[in-house]
Amino acid sequence: MNRDDAFLTVQARLGYDFSGDMKIGGKYTSLIEHAGLAYMSGQIPRVEDKVQVCGKVGFDVDLSQAQLAASISTMRALAILKQHYGTLQVVEKVLQMNVFIHSTADFTQQSEVADGASEILYEILGSDTGQHTRTSVSVCQLPKNASVEINFIVALKQNNGQE
Repeated sequence: MNRDDAFLTVQARLGYDFSGDMKIGGKYTSLIEHAGLAYMSGQIPRVEDKVQVCGKVGFDVDLSQAQLAASISTMRALAILKQHYGTLQVVEKVLQMNVFIHSTADFTQQSEVADGASEILYEILGSDTGQHTRTSVSVCQLPKNASVEINFIVALKQNNGQE
């Protein structure tokens, strides 16, 4: 199964449609390409106009809901790549992922929340391309009261995925 088909399979399993416009919340762009790298703005678990998982992890949101938020945020980022380049085959390697978790002061499972994003990358891109460096940190608030926000740096194939 190629990456685009894997994306559609995961999308169906999650039950969300990522084919529409990926709305942003300000005067910036979701993706800038420079020197063979795609720098991606932070993605929250928004599908169309609705943030799917809101609130503070460890209080309003449990670990499994936070992992879902990380999964949705990652699917948004992959959808942006797919819409921009026409295919996920363009991805050479996920270099870095930063996961911000809106959590209580005593919540210590940030890494487990980030696993929700990592698993999506491995499932869609494969263990080699999807393998990445990762930072996961707690923050006191995120835009739109989102539970999770994730940004990425992705290396692109020289031929833009044309095989």
